[in-house]
Parts: sequence; C-alpha cells; structure tokens
Amino acid sequence: MSEDAFVQILSEIRKFAESANDLASLQSFIVEIIPQRLPYYNWTGFYMLDPEDSNILVLGPFRGAPTEHIRIPVSEGICGAAVAQGASILVDDVASDRRYLACSIETRSEIVIPVRVHGEIVGEIDIDSHEPAAFSPRDKEFLEECAAIVGGFMERIQAQATSPR
Repeated sequence: MSEDAFVQILSEIRKFAESANDLASLQSFIVEIIPQRLPYYNWTGFYMLDPEDSNILVLGPFRGAPTEHIRIPVSEGICGAAVAQGASILVDDVASDRRYLACSIETRSEIVIPVRVHGEIVGEIDIDSHEPAAFSPRDKEFLEECAAIVGGFMERIQAQATSPR
C-alpha cells in the first residue's frame, strides 16, 4: 500500500474531525473512508466500552458483514485482549489464535487498536481482512493515528461539555 494513501486518508479524517458534530459521525466517516481506499480492510468497525460496564465492549459504527458480536466481554476475543492488555494486537492468522471470535469464515487476519482518552482505553478500532497476514507495521501505525484522532476528538468534546459558557 502506498504511503500516500495512508497520509491522504489521515488528512481527510483530521479535517472531518475538526467539524464533526459528534463521535458517531466521526466513527461513521472513518469506517466508510478506510475500506473504500484500502480494499483489504474487509470489515472495519468500532467497539466502545459500555459506560455502564467497563468490562463490556459494545459494537459501534461498522462497515462490512453483520456480526453477532454486538457485546464482547473484555475477557473474550482479540478485541477483549486488546483492552485487557492495553495494546494493539495484530493477528496474521486468526485460525491459529485461540482468542479469535469467529465472525466470518472469510476472515483470515485481524488488527485491533485501542482508542484512548486522557490515557485511558475507551474503545477500539477493529479491522478484519480476508487475506492472511494482511496488515503491516505501517497499517498498525496508520490505525494508531486514526485511534489518536478519535481519542483527541473525544477529549475535545468532553472539554467543551464541561467548560463554562
């Protein structure tokens, strides 16, 4: 994948984040633009920690085949492991990872990137590919930057909500 594609997508996400009205619209923009430009990203979505139960991830905006995994305990799956470990996880072959929660028989690889607000994990970006070993270290860097944009947006919205007017 061309470095220019990553740079261009990040530029468009940053620009959209400057004027987005809410988190859902920013997340929806991201899950639409990324797979349009990166065709090996076959399922792109957000899972956010439930504000009522920080041990559960709740499916947010996504693009790809529907999934039965609407709520995932932090103790389960690769998505749960990313939160529990507090780190990005890249799996080249989901069939060889016992943590994988099967969503699609076509999925061969997965990458999960935590989203942080003020250093605390609040959710994650989850990407599946039909290709084995689809994600490079550059994909990881790109997605970590996407997650940082989302986290920064959430921090800005929180600050605006708590500042006196």
